[in-house]
Amino acid sequence: MRRDSALAARAVTALLASLALGGCWQSASLPEAGARPVPVEPAVDAGPPPDPVRSRIVFSALQMVGVPYRYGGQSPDGFDCSGLVQYAYRSAGLSVPRTSREQLRASAPVTLEDAIAGDLVFFQGKSDSHVGIYLGQGRFVHAPATGQAVSIGSFEQPYYRSHFVRAGRVSPLPAVAGSCTEAC
Repeated sequence: MRRDSALAARAVTALLASLALGGCWQSASLPEAGARPVPVEPAVDAGPPPDPVRSRIVFSALQMVGVPYRYGGQSPDGFDCSGLVQYAYRSAGLSVPRTSREQLRASAPVTLEDAIAGDLVFFQGKSDSHVGIYLGQGRFVHAPATGQAVSIGSFEQPYYRSHFVRAGRVSPLPAVAGSCTEAC
């Protein structure tokens, strides 16, 4: 009798499991034989394609997320903020000065509203300056400080909002680019 009740309990459990999972295991319906595909229109506001140089800058910088901060560092062994910028720009075939102050002077001022992925964003602390690479949508990649690693910062963070100096564009980069939020 015990064997029968154990089998019945397993059968009920299997039945309940199959009913519960039944909604998740629906088979996709296949088109009927001879059915024509439905054309898909491109997005109306797709904008221009992303600039390949800007995409390379952003891609190179994002690949370094997690690399430790190292004062004076300019390689994947460790970066300081301006070393990360110099490394990412060099990967795209561009030359920028070494320090954040020199990078600020070498870039043309851009408002944050007009900044696009690959532009630089500059900040001022009590005794030093800081730079990051703008990603769009208020985010940037940077090497913040000793004891930290390359990371993505945001203007939603009060510190960066209150210490923001300006955005800057290095002259060989075009002033127009498509959105890097999806393509980079």
